[in-house]
Amino acid sequence: MSGIPDYKELTKEVADGMRGLRQSQPELMAAFSQLAIAGTREGALDKKTRELVALGISVACRCDDCIGFHVQTLVKLGTTRAEVEEVLGTAVYMGGGPSMMYATHALKAFDTFSG
Repeated sequence: MSGIPDYKELTKEVADGMRGLRQSQPELMAAFSQLAIAGTREGALDKKTRELVALGISVACRCDDCIGFHVQTLVKLGTTRAEVEEVLGTAVYMGGGPSMMYATHALKAFDTFSG
């Protein structure tokens, strides 16, 4: 086993878990949803740029679940592999060796959602 998750399955499982939280914790999930909307809203930066930033942070924080969701969105937004690779370079610069390992996860996720 490579240690790199199946990102389609991972994002499905996390989304299912979040649906359960929407039932048991509706106020929390409504607030989180509003935070996500505010954090990705078009402004001085476009949605794709904001998602690229989120991917870089996901890699630096080593969050496979986050990597899955942000890469999935980036693919839907038409992001190229070259754009993802450049943001991963910055994430590795800021996060060192551990971020390098998760950068490979992000590329696997990109290939999975692009394919």
